Amino acid sequence: MKITVAGEKKEYADGTTVAQLIVAEDVETPQYVSVSVNDEFVQTDDFDTTELKDGDEVEFLYFMGGGAFALGETR
Repeated sequence: MKITVAGEKKEYADGTTVAQLIVAEDVETPQYVSVSVNDEFVQTDDFDTTELKDGDEVEFLYFMGGGAFALGETR
């Protein structure tokens, strides 16, 4: 099947799960990643059972905490 991962079209076996994709894509700090498939977030508990389908678009998202920062701003 063909899916789009982080904007890049790739070929994966039918039935590939989100968890398998995370391993195959060597996602850095997988314990902190959020995954969206076709703009819908997948619950972490469902990574092992959510199978990807031909044409899916997958994004890996990392949420960072902290304060606000604007480039070029001086105080």
